[in-house]
Amino acid sequence: MAAARSLRWGLNRAGTWLVPSAARCPRRTLHDQVDSTEFQSIYSLDKLYPESRGLDTAWRVPDAAKEANNDIPLDRLTISYCRSSGPGGQNVNKVNSKAEVRFHLATADWIAEPVRQKIAIKHKNKMNKSGELILTSESSRYQFKNLADCLQKIRDMIAEASQMPVEPSREDVVLQRIRIENMNRERLRQKRINAATKANRRVSMD
Repeated sequence: MAAARSLRWGLNRAGTWLVPSAARCPRRTLHDQVDSTEFQSIYSLDKLYPESRGLDTAWRVPDAAKEANNDIPLDRLTISYCRSSGPGGQNVNKVNSKAEVRFHLATADWIAEPVRQKIAIKHKNKMNKSGELILTSESSRYQFKNLADCLQKIRDMIAEASQMPVEPSREDVVLQRIRIENMNRERLRQKRINAATKANRRVSMD
């Protein structure tokens, strides 16, 4: 009995030494593979802007943006980037993340003429002396998101200016006239009350 136990113990001990080290510790092989590669974050500039050169990000528009924005001709826009003062932490004042989009509104034939006139009247504070409509965005620390925000602002302007005014119904016209009459009546009543109050303040010299 003792001889059998010693033989079994010797075989088990010899079997553990015969097993390869990789099979005994699979994590060691995985760590060796990881150590041989260089770690790089998914938010690194090389992955966010693969076509960039140096510290500044890429100036050209990605192909995915051109395919996703067929309604706005990007070749008719002047797109530029500059330093952003918005969110970004240590990324602020290091990369050109603020997006600026401008185009000449009078010659933008991809927008209907009545829509262009409404945009020029309503958003005149966003136009320069040359007649260019200027839109900026620095809401994100990423260049592509700020560019998408500027394009969305252009879409919102066009959609708002394209809406036709709704003709009021007869009931709405009557209700509006009644409201104006009541407002004028109340204004005259308050005016008479204020006049009477001032008249009572006067002191007679007799």
